[in-house]
Amino acid sequence: MDLDPRRLLVLNAIARSGGLAPAARVLGHTRSAVSQQLASLEREVGLPLVDRSGPRLELTAAGRLLAATGDRIGRELALAVQQLGPVSDQVVQGPVAIGATSWVLARLAVRVLRLLAGSHPRVEPRFVEAGLPDGLRQLRLGELDVLVVIDDRDTAVPLPPSVRARVLSEDSYRVVVPATWDVPTGAAELSGRPWISAPAHSARGRAFARFASVQSVVPSIEHLADHMGAVEALLAGQVGAAVMPAYFAAQLEQATVTSLPVTGSQITRTLFRTGHGGAAAAARVAADALKQAARDYAEAATVTGGAKGDITVRPLRDPTEAVPPSARRQPPAAPC
Repeated sequence: MDLDPRRLLVLNAIARSGGLAPAARVLGHTRSAVSQQLASLEREVGLPLVDRSGPRLELTAAGRLLAATGDRIGRELALAVQQLGPVSDQVVQGPVAIGATSWVLARLAVRVLRLLAGSHPRVEPRFVEAGLPDGLRQLRLGELDVLVVIDDRDTAVPLPPSVRARVLSEDSYRVVVPATWDVPTGAAELSGRPWISAPAHSARGRAFARFASVQSVVPSIEHLADHMGAVEALLAGQVGAAVMPAYFAAQLEQATVTSLPVTGSQITRTLFRTGHGGAAAAARVAADALKQAARDYAEAATVTGGAKGDITVRPLRDPTEAVPPSARRQPPAAPC
C-alpha cells in the first residue's frame, strides 16, 4: 500500500480543525480540494476514514491512526524547516508591479494585498490595470513584474524571456444564445445570425474564430465586446450569440447555453519574472499570493452560492510546460 504523505497532512488538518471547511482555511486550499484529497486517501487505504452520518464529521479508528501519523510527519517537517532556517532564510522585499484585467482586479487584488501584508510585509505590491497586448509589452519592458492574462490554451501567447507562467484556472467553451432564440440543434443554424465576438487578440476572439472556421459559421454582423459585463448585457438585449467560458455562461439569467461543440479551453495565466535577485523573489511570492487568492475567491463563491455548478480542483499545466507521458491520456483539467 502506497500512501501519499501529503494526504496524511490533510487528514491531520481535518482532525485538528474538526471539518473540511476549517481544514481548507488552515491549509490554504478550497473545501473541494480537501474533500478530493480525503476521498483519494480513502481509496488508497480501502477503508472509510471519516464518519459522515452524524451532524458533525468524525474520524473513524483508521482515520485517527492515520491522522496521528500525519501529525508526526508535520512536526518532523516543521523541525526540518526550523533547522534550515539560518541557512535558507531570506527576507523578500521591495516593489512588485502586478498587471491584471479589471475583472481580476475587482475580485483578487484586495485579497492579494492582504495575503502579502501577512506573509511578506516588506514586499510593496502595486496593481496596474492591463489587458493582454499592453500587459505583455509592459512585461517585456520591465514595467511589470507579474501579469495575469486570460488566454486560449490552443493558441497561448509565447512567454517573454526570463518569464515563467502558471495556470490559475481553466474552463471549457460554450455557445450561448439569447433566451428568446430557438435552441439550435446544429452550428449551421447560427450562420447568418448576429454574433457577439471579441477582439482578435483576446482568448474569446480566438476561440470564436476557430469555432466559426471549423463549423463554417458566417455572422450577419459581428459585434465586438471584450468585457464579460458587456457580453452579458448584449445577450440580455437579444443582440446575438456568443462563445463564452462555461463558468460565466452558467451564471447568465437571460440566455440559453447550448450543447454545440467548441474546441479548446480558456485559461487564466499568471506570468512572472524569474531569476535570482530580489525583484524575482518578490514576483514569485506575488504569483503565489495570486494563486491563493484565486482559490479563496473560488471557495467563497461556492460557499455563498455565488457560483452555479461545482468548481473542481485539479493540477493545471501551462502550455509551455512539458506534459509527462502518464498525463497525456487524461481528460482536460477543470477550473480550480
